Amino acid sequence: MSALTGRARVAVLLASVGGLVFDGVELGLMPVASLSVSQSLLGEEYTPLLGGDWFARFTAALMLGAAIGGMLLGRLGDAIGRARAMGVSILFYSMFAGLGGFARTQEEMLALRFLVGLGVGGVWPNAVALAVECWPDKSKPVIAGFLGAALNVGILLLSQVARAWPITPDSWRWLFQLAAAPAALGVVILLALPESPAWLASRARRREGNEADDTGTKRNSPLRELFTPPLLRVTVAGILLGSIPLIGAWAASKWMIPWADAVGRTAPGYKAVTQGWWALGAVLGSFCGAQVAALLGRRLSYALMSIGATTLTLAMFLLTAPLEPWFLPIVFAQAFVATLFFGWLPLYLPQMFPTHVRATGAGIAFNTGRFATAAGVLAAGALFAVMDGSYPRVGATCGLIYLLGVVVILWAPDTKGTARTSDN
Repeated sequence: MSALTGRARVAVLLASVGGLVFDGVELGLMPVASLSVSQSLLGEEYTPLLGGDWFARFTAALMLGAAIGGMLLGRLGDAIGRARAMGVSILFYSMFAGLGGFARTQEEMLALRFLVGLGVGGVWPNAVALAVECWPDKSKPVIAGFLGAALNVGILLLSQVARAWPITPDSWRWLFQLAAAPAALGVVILLALPESPAWLASRARRREGNEADDTGTKRNSPLRELFTPPLLRVTVAGILLGSIPLIGAWAASKWMIPWADAVGRTAPGYKAVTQGWWALGAVLGSFCGAQVAALLGRRLSYALMSIGATTLTLAMFLLTAPLEPWFLPIVFAQAFVATLFFGWLPLYLPQMFPTHVRATGAGIAFNTGRFATAAGVLAAGALFAVMDGSYPRVGATCGLIYLLGVVVILWAPDTKGTARTSDN
């Protein structure tokens, strides 16, 4: 298959980044709106402790949906093409996010957040696989930076919208209805976006060889191949490397937003300001993650990120507090360091897997962490009750998960200089 033209590669990159930007909007929606939604839907039954508990439930539902969606829709990307699967994923999260604006109970919202998660999880592996396969190797660190930053650009955009139009118990439904707008991008992708030449070539080889590889051996299903040697070790390593930053972000870092909401009620919009500072640091960090990995090497950079994220998370929750002078600068710094992982992962994970299982492998590696994240968030919600509703104690305790990265990276393979651009 011939390579894409320069214009087609740019279109692929813009569509992939766009899908991930709106992915970020969905990820940032409940942290900034959760307490207002709960106050509105629970009415007189609402308490601060119950609000924190529902924040954990909403987050866990989204993460569980994203984990399942990433696996199913990642596999769909290997079956029908990255572009088509990405378009389907965007339609999924847009439609169910919009329906959230009509939710009448907490249980309805919980179910809708799970369904939104299916689409959120499906975008990442397909967008990353599509963009990585359509651009030459020398461009991959920059491309990975754009893809890593895109999620946090979405969170930043949402924070600015919420800052301009504050989210309150009386005014939150419009935000969910607005989140349905990316459906238009999903339709355009399905109708017009070119497919990955690497995927098309891999499909052609499989058809010509009756589903056999270059040695004449019939291939197993993608899932069976990923969980048997020689790819088993690679798959397990990818799962662990993807899980740690996800658990750290959602079971620890994200508690800063409801904490800022609870403490800063005398300052309208303070929760949006806090999310804005975090998102700005996250945009820069996730863009720089791939550059740091290319400069320092995959293993050393991951270990240093793990140490830095642990240190700054503890500082954010234990050494300062919302409305204090140093809170927002530390939020920015924590976001920058903790999201370096999300520029590192788009560069590293796709290189670990051969083309014919790349979207499935990257989806499993990244999204299995969301199963663990869902469990971690629920555990954090239980800790929230045990710790008498103390946001800083919960955040600091859960932030220790980042330290595991120092150990895990020693076991992972180093892909530097061995980027996979075809089946091998």
